[in-house]
Amino acid sequence: VQLQASGGGLVQAGGSLRLSCVASGRPFSYNSWGWFRQAPGKEREFVGAIWSGGYTIYADSVKGRFTFSRDIAKNTMYLQMNNLKPEDTAVYYCAGSSRNTPDGYEYEYDYWGQGTLVTVSS
Repeated sequence: VQLQASGGGLVQAGGSLRLSCVASGRPFSYNSWGWFRQAPGKEREFVGAIWSGGYTIYADSVKGRFTFSRDIAKNTMYLQMNNLKPEDTAVYYCAGSSRNTPDGYEYEYDYWGQGTLVTVSS
């Protein structure tokens, strides 16, 4: 499985961005998928996940502002980010898991994309 994340960029605080993650090599609907992010000088942290059944979970820091969705036909997962804050600035990584209900632990995810940079200016 290969994952390709895109959609990052520079946005002002309060703005929106939509990240995409395209998966190749395995039917999208049989896996769960997550997003992580790593801010400068910090450890990578869990943003949220969409499970194989479509259920979504979010970190408290993004709940109510970020939304996951997926287009199974296109093997693509989306992360819609609204009301962005400067503290959302990070490299965002998409990840794929063979588990049906992974949580926020990196070891639960088997495949990783290369990351896309999101910068939120104040």
